[in-house]
Amino acid sequence: MEQFIENIKTKIVISDALQQAIEAHFIFQTVPANHMLAKEGQYVQKLFFLEEGTVRSFHYGKDKEVNSWFYINHQFFTCWYSFQGQQASFENLETLSESTIYSIDYAHYQHLMNEFPEFQKLGRLIAEEQLAFIDYYSKGYMFLSAKERYDLLLSFIPDIELRVKLGHIASFLGVSQETLSRIRSKK
Repeated sequence: MEQFIENIKTKIVISDALQQAIEAHFIFQTVPANHMLAKEGQYVQKLFFLEEGTVRSFHYGKDKEVNSWFYINHQFFTCWYSFQGQQASFENLETLSESTIYSIDYAHYQHLMNEFPEFQKLGRLIAEEQLAFIDYYSKGYMFLSAKERYDLLLSFIPDIELRVKLGHIASFLGVSQETLSRIRSKK
């Protein structure tokens, strides 16, 4: 929990009372590889913090898995649409490696938001980071070549090939594994 608290302290000042509340409401768990944290059609009731590991977000399109992002160490994640809007999720979250994760359920998250203004700031900062990232990443993404999309992904997750199967990377990039192999061979 100490590393998790230190990560939060890089974003906000934590009072003793808030630290005790965080320690009481965030649950730590070690999750095996290939574990589904959230499934399409369910209401996602947890916000996660990935202390160590790799998680993918994916959905189904035309009966195929479409990877939409990969989360790595020290990131907050969830199915944002479902968690924030309290609606059924259209995506899935799956661990790709054994992962150590902290999670808080929606009711406790809301309680901390209402009880502690500094936690409210943390929630806002997390949302702003996600929005800024999505805005930055998606602008022009459709107009990039497959190689440029791959290079952009590597700029965010340099060790992605060590963490994620090439088929998942190809799916994320919207190319075949053969095309991804050709792109990688030119590096």
